[in-house]
Amino acid sequence: MKPALKRSVHAVSRTTGRLTSGNRILPSFLVVGAQRSGTTSLYRALARHPLVLKPVLHKGVHYFDVAYDRGLSWYRAHFPLRGATLRLSRRHGHRPQAFESAPYYLFHPLAAARIAADLPGVKLIVLVRDPVERAFSAHAHELARGFESERCFARALELEEERLAGAEESLVASPYSTHHAHRHHAYLARGRYAEQLARVEPLIGRERILVLDSGEFFARPEPVYDRVLRFLGLPHLGDPVFDRHNARPRPAPMPPSLRRELAARFEGSDALLAPWLGAEPSWRS
Repeated sequence: MKPALKRSVHAVSRTTGRLTSGNRILPSFLVVGAQRSGTTSLYRALARHPLVLKPVLHKGVHYFDVAYDRGLSWYRAHFPLRGATLRLSRRHGHRPQAFESAPYYLFHPLAAARIAADLPGVKLIVLVRDPVERAFSAHAHELARGFESERCFARALELEEERLAGAEESLVASPYSTHHAHRHHAYLARGRYAEQLARVEPLIGRERILVLDSGEFFARPEPVYDRVLRFLGLPHLGDPVFDRHNARPRPAPMPPSLRRELAARFEGSDALLAPWLGAEPSWRS
């Protein structure tokens, strides 16, 4: 579809969604991160399930991080109509569940509280990847999208603390604002998963948060997918296709000395993940 036609179709769809938002469902679960950890691959696999309903237009609506000022009716407009869910429920004997996937939700300082307020009872799925590899991949990703100007990964890491200084405080003080560096340049900070989970847990409840090891998902997707279905209370219907999505061409290899240094810096944070995963992270075992 040509870009202009695609924009026109999306505009019509958004208008229709707003007019019918009262007859639309809200998500039962969200894939909230982490960035560059397989969220798109899991999203695509789940979206093929007959009882899982994706957003009408985009994988991630980004309501709880950068579009919260638009209001809940705007958010609801992105999801399927109730009539469609009733038909699916009668056909399969189970209640369908809508969802979206937005990996900035895990890292944004206000997203979890917003989710808890607007989606009571919602379940969250978190994928965690080797934080060193995640940071390296994120840098290549942001470069490719034009959100990063520093081509040297090591230099981008050196700049991170300065770039992110005061970012969370700024977002909290101005709740509807955005912060470019916080969203696009947090290479190491986004890999401290335990800190982010500690912020989310008291707001959502540990029993409603599923943390998955991306290394396990990439190596053996079927059992991980089955675990997700059990967490959501969904039957196993159909045969999902597991593909790697959003992979980027590998840049020049990371210097081994830098890799060792970063792995040592993440050791403490990684250790705190074991209770969430029920095992030592795959990249540490």
